[in-house]
Amino acid sequence: MKLLAIETSTEACSAALWIEGEISERYQLAPREHTRLILPMAEALLDEAGVSLNQLDALAFGRGPGAFTGVRIATSVIQGIAFAADLPVIPVSSLAVLAQGAYREQRQAQVITAIDARMNELYWACYKVNENGLMCLQGKEHVIVAELAPLPKHGSWFGVGSGWQTYAEPLQGRMNELLTGFEGARYPRAEDLALLAQAAYLRNETVNSEQALPVYIRDDVAKVKAI
Repeated sequence: MKLLAIETSTEACSAALWIEGEISERYQLAPREHTRLILPMAEALLDEAGVSLNQLDALAFGRGPGAFTGVRIATSVIQGIAFAADLPVIPVSSLAVLAQGAYREQRQAQVITAIDARMNELYWACYKVNENGLMCLQGKEHVIVAELAPLPKHGSWFGVGSGWQTYAEPLQGRMNELLTGFEGARYPRAEDLALLAQAAYLRNETVNSEQALPVYIRDDVAKVKAI
């Protein structure tokens, strides 16, 4: 299988190419530079691998939640490529991608993701790793103030994402012994997105270009049918 994945939902910008289980990635922490960087990143990966768009089986993108502009960039880029190359698309939660990175790098099996959503809120979700090494959502994704974020009832959990940095004090105070540690300076990466997307592809969880839509969670953000 050959799959191209892009992630621009936070300050980090990345693209990854999955070819028969091997992943190559371009990653840069570059706020407000995603529009300039993401297509050259993707093109470089394809060129280095000697792969053309029509040789790909699918595309994947971080569908949010995250920064409004960043999520729209990934959506518009993937919609354009998918339409031009007639490829199926796999939307993947940026929070799941964040959790998958914590498992890949630190083998954290129970992860609470928190991305700073501005307006005194955060994007929040809990994940557990399954028998295949993939992070699975526990409950639902939320946009909520730190003081009201739903907590797991038991177990040991590791926090990742910018929300843990911005709201470290109230979150640590509420979690108490449930929290084993946290890493605020962590962002979703395309290599983790590619892994989750490949599994979703095998489950036939693909959409066409018109159905590749962003997920903002916020009720006050107008959703668009196409970008």
